[in-house]
Amino acid sequence: MRKLSLAFLLMLATLTVFGQKSQYANLKEAIFSARNLRSESGPANVVWIKGGSQYSFTKNNQGIQEIWIHNISSGEETLAFSTEGLSMKDSEAPFRYRSFEWAGDYSTLLFQTNFNPIWRYSGDSDYYYYSIENKKLELIVEQAFSAEVSPDGTKLGYGKDGDLYMYTFIDQKITRFTDDAEKYFYNGRWGWAYEEEFGLVQAWHWSHDSKYIAFWQSDEREVPIYILTDFAGIHPEYIEVSYPKVGDKAPDVKIGVINTESDEKNWIDFDLQGGYIPRIYWTSNPGELALVYLNRAQNNMELYFSDVNTQDKNLVYQETSDSWIDVSDYFSGEDNHFYFPEGMKQFFLVSEVDDWAHIYMINYSGEKISQVTTGEYEVSGIKAIDTDKKTLYFLSKEVSPLARNLYSIRFNGKKKKRITQAEGSHRVDVSPDGKYFFDTYSDVNTPSQVEFSSTDGKINEKIADGENVKEFLETHAYAPKELFSFTNSDGITLDGFIIKPMNFDPNKKYPLLMSIYGGPGSQGVYNTFGTNGWQQYLAQESFVIANVNNRGNSGYGSDFEKAVYGQLGRYESKDFVETAQYLAEKEWIDGENMAIYGHSYGGFMSSFTMVKHPGVFKAAIVTAPNCDQRLYDCILTERIMGLIEDNEDGYIESAVTTHAANLEGKMLLVHSLMDENVHPQHTFQLVNAFNMAGKDVDLRIYPPGDHGVSTDLTTYLLLQRQYTEFLEEHLK
Repeated sequence: MRKLSLAFLLMLATLTVFGQKSQYANLKEAIFSARNLRSESGPANVVWIKGGSQYSFTKNNQGIQEIWIHNISSGEETLAFSTEGLSMKDSEAPFRYRSFEWAGDYSTLLFQTNFNPIWRYSGDSDYYYYSIENKKLELIVEQAFSAEVSPDGTKLGYGKDGDLYMYTFIDQKITRFTDDAEKYFYNGRWGWAYEEEFGLVQAWHWSHDSKYIAFWQSDEREVPIYILTDFAGIHPEYIEVSYPKVGDKAPDVKIGVINTESDEKNWIDFDLQGGYIPRIYWTSNPGELALVYLNRAQNNMELYFSDVNTQDKNLVYQETSDSWIDVSDYFSGEDNHFYFPEGMKQFFLVSEVDDWAHIYMINYSGEKISQVTTGEYEVSGIKAIDTDKKTLYFLSKEVSPLARNLYSIRFNGKKKKRITQAEGSHRVDVSPDGKYFFDTYSDVNTPSQVEFSSTDGKINEKIADGENVKEFLETHAYAPKELFSFTNSDGITLDGFIIKPMNFDPNKKYPLLMSIYGGPGSQGVYNTFGTNGWQQYLAQESFVIANVNNRGNSGYGSDFEKAVYGQLGRYESKDFVETAQYLAEKEWIDGENMAIYGHSYGGFMSSFTMVKHPGVFKAAIVTAPNCDQRLYDCILTERIMGLIEDNEDGYIESAVTTHAANLEGKMLLVHSLMDENVHPQHTFQLVNAFNMAGKDVDLRIYPPGDHGVSTDLTTYLLLQRQYTEFLEEHLK
């Protein structure tokens, strides 16, 4: 790995004579060329099967979708499925699928097709069942919200129109388990808020023995409605979103358990007291369900075990915080902080109870809690559990907050071993038994590499080495990220990256763009290879681009991340300002021509920074900003701001509208009218505040767009061009 990295660094050094390299003819070419900065990805859509001794992957063979199986011990690859010659039911249209899952003994497949989106992650789909043995493709259910084959492969559970059903393969029998769904009242699914902020779509789970289905019943009938307007037709159409804002009534949920053999349905007796149940898990004990409870402020978490037959429950674990408690990590892609391995009477938990995210092992009585990992670093998540060898495989940032690496450790906290050794940040896909893993990694000087390895080090196969990127850069100019650190006025070290202009001359001065997000738990700076086409174009056009891991970001411990609790914007904006001021001390950065850009929470931060620290940035691009936290949903906002009755002054202080009269410089505001996440109400109230203060801003509306603003490639290119022209006009 060291030889590859050094060789690539030498190659990058030859690119300093940019005149000898091709540059982008225009912004469109730069954005399209970004794909040339991304390495081959290796096998697509990998699914570990048969305990991890094999894996399946997909290929697209001239429009034909194929699923292949790779046998790790023999290296043999066999074709398991192909769409060739298959068509949709009662149609000549070729069969195409969106996703699939293996069922039972891996001899059958369940396909999701004809997806019709509802919210960001969810939608209704048709589900087809395929037998590899007889090559029979059968449509089981149309337009179901979710579907999953039971662990024993004999039944299909699915949710449709707010109710739960089961299809039995042996006799094609359909059983309906619930029949009380209505508008804003669901069984086995949620509305917008739970799905968006707790990160799950399917609100039900099969038990390990395929006997039970545990599910959420969600009642949102008393949750306020936000109405989006679609102006596309002659008459506007109105889309209703059940959306609980800060202080509003939150969705009421109940946990039900269905015995699929007797059709009996029971409810777990639980008083929410205005709080939430964001997760449920089946333990290794038959008929025992674990429920995770969070109070409304999400600073008290309780874990209960319940016998689904008697509905008796007992408190197993409780944790409190002065700020908030997470049950997942959206930005790391970790859906769960709880892990319940089969065959054990202990579970694992990733918790920040000691101010750093670490792994704990807790027995089912809750009486014995053992800390598995320790130290001043964060664990991102557990990737595999080998119960026979009593070994965990996990990702952590022990080497650096800027890099994730794979480690193994015994359940007792001994024999910790770093498995990934290459410099940079690693994304891994580990087999369930912890024996094998795919590793995708890069650093600022090395394009993405993909390897297949065994955790014992005996197998290490290079799958993709970034050769396509290196070939592209032999003829094209490139501006790499450079990492830097500095100490802010509060004595805290901040990490950032900077991208210098392609035609960099230290004797010239260049405008600076701070391109930020900054939201709690996120992280904008990693030791990874830069692949952003717009940033490359800006570097070609003589801009300096920078970002920083501000307070509120993950990777640096709870004190760093949760310093923003109850006072969003205060420390983040200060860190952005001081980063820009630190960089402006360099002779080649024009401190009189600096701008800040952000989207979503980044839009909040770019606008808040402009009004709280006027005069530092000459211009700001503000896209889809949640600029008044009182207007955002209660689940996320109250988690990081506290309840409004306890912190009304904090909410007022964190609103951009409160400080609108302080605006100096230019601002481009961008929003779509169909943004169900951060409603256009945020931007319209902000524009009104600027109007009332006599402050002029530029406003660009994309009527049909969602939270991403642009609706297709044409509007995306237009949006990026508007950003670029705005910066050119006001910083040069």
